[in-house]
Amino acid sequence: MPETMMPSSSPNGTSGTKPRLKVLLAGPRGFCAGVDRAIKIVEEALKRHGAPVYVRHEIVHNRFVVESLERQGAVFVEELSEIPDDGRPVVFSAHGVPKSVPEAAAQRKMFALDATCPLVSKVHREAERHYARGKHILLIGHEGHPEVIGTMGQLPPGAVTLVEDADQAETVIPPGDLPLAYTTQTTLSVDDTAGIVAILQRRFPEIAGPAKEDICYATTNRQAAVKAIAARGAELVIVVGAPNSSNSVRLAEVARRAGAARSLLVQRGAGLDPSVADGCATIGLTAGASAPEVLVDEVLARLSTRFTLEVEEVVVAEEKVVFRLPPALAAE
Repeated sequence: MPETMMPSSSPNGTSGTKPRLKVLLAGPRGFCAGVDRAIKIVEEALKRHGAPVYVRHEIVHNRFVVESLERQGAVFVEELSEIPDDGRPVVFSAHGVPKSVPEAAAQRKMFALDATCPLVSKVHREAERHYARGKHILLIGHEGHPEVIGTMGQLPPGAVTLVEDADQAETVIPPGDLPLAYTTQTTLSVDDTAGIVAILQRRFPEIAGPAKEDICYATTNRQAAVKAIAARGAELVIVVGAPNSSNSVRLAEVARRAGAARSLLVQRGAGLDPSVADGCATIGLTAGASAPEVLVDEVLARLSTRFTLEVEEVVVAEEKVVFRLPPALAAE
């Protein structure tokens, strides 16, 4: 809600009134259904089985979320080898894991709970179907990202070739004479990916694609919302999210390309210098799919120490997607 003007110290320390700042709040923003489900899996496992519950890799890319779950008794590890054979639950992160991980867990008779986002699992199944039909897979994504590692790990080595950008799409040489198919990471730039796909389709006219695009609804909606606030004159767009969160980094890129003079990625309000908005009449604010709304509230509170805020929500889509918990945690 808009705030009224009130006496305050000005930025230079003299008595005066805080300058007005319009904040366009992107909608949708923050948690998506896959992130919400993954966090609930860890929380429900802790509720039912007590601490510790082991989690392989960050459940989602957000330190606030990870630290909150740690306080409840979650123990985060990078590899299964760090987990003792004590029968405690182990959760696989929302980004998905190579097939070798659940196979190793099964060999050790671990109580494994898969928090992979169902939309990431959809990409896994698509890749498997294409491979079963004798196709070589071109995966559009970022090298080293956990989702890419997980998707490539669904198939034997050499079955997937990674394509990171338009330049690679122009030069990639698939092995042999196999027919081709492409899949994508779910958290990419919608526009960049469309350009890469167009190049691949021009070079390989017979390449098969997904029945429905792999970039998830949440990524698409959040990027559309950022474009909308940039079009409304936001001179600066602040994105709440982690630097290792692909969808958050993409939001900052999309904001600049959509017309914002600047974009800034911050993990939470405490790390924000409100003077970054000095001289701006209008800014935008959004959050990546793994950032909780409380962190957006923190940023608004931080900005309000320097400005009188007028907040307007710009909504481009309503999200009503809900994913069920695994059967082992379903309501009894």
